[in-house]
Amino acid sequence: MQSADQKAAGYVVAVLAIGAAIAALKPFTTHINQTTVALALLLVVLFIATRFGSKPAVLAAIAGVLSFNFFFLPPVGTLTIAEPDNWIALAAFLITAVTVGELSARARRRAEEAEAGRREIERLYTELRDAFERASEAEALRRSERLKSALLDAVTHDIRTPLTSIKASVTTLLDELRADANNPATLDSEGRREMLEVIDEETDRLNRFVESLLELARIEAGQLDLRRRWGTVEEIITAALDRAKPLTRRHQIELGIEDELPTLRVDARAVAEVLYSLVDNAAKYSPPATKIKVTASRLGAEMLQIAVEDEGPGIAPELRERVFDKFFRAGRLTTGSPAGTGLGLAIARGIVEAHSGRIWIEEAATGRGARVVVVLPCGGEDTDTTEQMSKADIVLSA
Repeated sequence: MQSADQKAAGYVVAVLAIGAAIAALKPFTTHINQTTVALALLLVVLFIATRFGSKPAVLAAIAGVLSFNFFFLPPVGTLTIAEPDNWIALAAFLITAVTVGELSARARRRAEEAEAGRREIERLYTELRDAFERASEAEALRRSERLKSALLDAVTHDIRTPLTSIKASVTTLLDELRADANNPATLDSEGRREMLEVIDEETDRLNRFVESLLELARIEAGQLDLRRRWGTVEEIITAALDRAKPLTRRHQIELGIEDELPTLRVDARAVAEVLYSLVDNAAKYSPPATKIKVTASRLGAEMLQIAVEDEGPGIAPELRERVFDKFFRAGRLTTGSPAGTGLGLAIARGIVEAHSGRIWIEEAATGRGARVVVVLPCGGEDTDTTEQMSKADIVLSA
C-alpha cells in the first residue's frame, strides 16, 4: 500500500514526466510525425502507471492529451482542434493511454498482492515450522524421559530379583546361626546347602547381568575389541552348545552343518557368545522335549549363514525388530514368561554388526516357532591382531 506522500509524488511525477517528454520532443517537431509523439507519450503514461498506479496514470494521460493538442496538433499553440480527424486521434490517444495505464496499474497491484501473499505464506510457514520444532523437541524429551523411566524400571527389576533371593537366603542362614533353646534350628544340612546354592546361582545371575551391561556399554561406545583369528564354524558352534548343555538338557539338539564350509576370520569367543544367547532363548521359550535346530550353510560366495530354530510360540512379525532393543523381551507381553535381562539379543546384534554381518528373526521353516538367522562374511585380511571397531560400524536399536 502506498502512503499519502507516495501518492502525491505520483501526481507530481506524472505532470513533470509529460512536461519533460514534450520538452524533449518539441525541438524535433519538423522531423517527427504525430504518431511518434503519441507513442512516446503513451510510454510515459505506461511508466507512470507501472510505478505509481492508475490515478497518476490517468492524470498523465489527460496532461498528455492536452500537451499533444497544444504543441503538436494544428493550430499549434491553441487548444482548438481544427480537423475532425484530430478529434478522433485525441480520443483514441486518451482511451489508449487510460486503458494502458489501468491495465499496467492492475498488473502492478496483482504483483504486489502476490508478493504480499508470498510473504504471508513464508511467515505462516516459519511459524508452523517453529511450532513443529518446539513440539518435536517436547515430544522427543517426553519420549526420552519415558525411555529412561522404562530402562530404570527394567534395570531395577533385574537387579532386585536376584538380590531379593540372596537376601532371603542369607537372612535364613543367619537366623540358623542365632538359634538357641527358645528358637531351635529348623534347617538341616540339606536345607543349608540349598540356601547356599540359591546364593551361588543368584550371584552368578547378578554377575552375568552386570557383565552384559558392561558389554553393551562397550558396544554402544564403539569400544568392542574383536580378536579376529581364522577358525571353523564347527568349532564355534560346538563351543556354544557345550556351554549351553545345562540349558538344553530337556530339549533335543539337532545339528545341520553343510560340508566343506569355508573358514571364518572372526572373534570366535564373541560369535560363540552370540550363538549361546540364541540357544539360551530357544531353550527358554520352547516347551521341554521339543527340538532346537542349529544349522550352518554357505550363502553366496563370500557369506556364511548360521541359524537357530526352535518349536516355541514364535515371535509376532511386528515384534521381530523390537526384540533387539535393550531390555525388551517379547515374553514380557505374556504371562508366565521366562526370566531374563532383555540384553542378550541387543548384545548379539552389536557383535554381529561389528563383524560386518547381519542378524534377523523370521518364522521357522515348519511354521511353528522362531528362526534367528546370523550372516557373517567368510574372511578378510589374513592378520592376527586385536581390532577396535569404530562407533560408525555398530548400529544398535536404542
